[in-house]
Amino acid sequence: MIWIPKLFRKRVVVTIHGLDWKRSKWGGFASKYIKFGEKMAAKYADEIIVLSESVKKYFKDTYNRETIFIPNGVTKQELRKPKIIKEKYELERDSYILYLGRIVPEKGIDYLVEAYKKIDTNKKLVIAGGSSHTDDYFEQIKEKVKDDKRIIMTGFVQGEELEELFSNCYLYCLPSDVEGMPISLLEAMSYGKNCLVSDIPENLQVIEDKGIVFKKSNINDLKEKLEDCLNEKHTKTEDEISNYVLNKYNWDEVVKKTEKLYGEK
Repeated sequence: MIWIPKLFRKRVVVTIHGLDWKRSKWGGFASKYIKFGEKMAAKYADEIIVLSESVKKYFKDTYNRETIFIPNGVTKQELRKPKIIKEKYELERDSYILYLGRIVPEKGIDYLVEAYKKIDTNKKLVIAGGSSHTDDYFEQIKEKVKDDKRIIMTGFVQGEELEELFSNCYLYCLPSDVEGMPISLLEAMSYGKNCLVSDIPENLQVIEDKGIVFKKSNINDLKEKLEDCLNEKHTKTEDEISNYVLNKYNWDEVVKKTEKLYGEK
């Protein structure tokens, strides 16, 4: 629809959160239509904001189009004691590994479940989030976890329950195959949590040397890295993690950069 404001000689700024045509929830037509929108943005937008350096490189390599990198941001979080999650799921501080996000194939949740099942641990695995046009996949994950009482699926969470889940997890895990810029990873780090992520560029850009990385889609490597984390290998302190992410992805700085771009004539 970018041509409509251009008819009236309006400047247009497009924000690209990620390469959505790669996501498996979209069928052939939808994927092609999303990519068509990407091409129109590259050709006609006055400015394009991207959330990761890898997408910036993609637009340069694919369309020879310069873009502006402005990442997502986070603010300092207050740690909450486990009240809601203790009543609902019997969860205590540091008693569980957390995945929090949409339950969709490209997030790699099936890898995490398979790897976790191979580990002998009394720490639970909490999978928090709802489906996003992916009810079949959601049901597949439910089927996979039903025989392991250590695994808890909460469904969609928000508010204080979400804050408690982040505040009290022992480890946050993001095993994605595809990301734009993972806000859930920024949020987990803003709580000072150690994070284990797949080695895709979007995750590596965020985590740098402040987390643990496994080979994308590799269940055995994920299992080994989970065990390393449970044995407290390669872990960082809460202050080290939160100070790093709050300095690099400061929400106030993100707002200033965005306001400046929109204010340009």
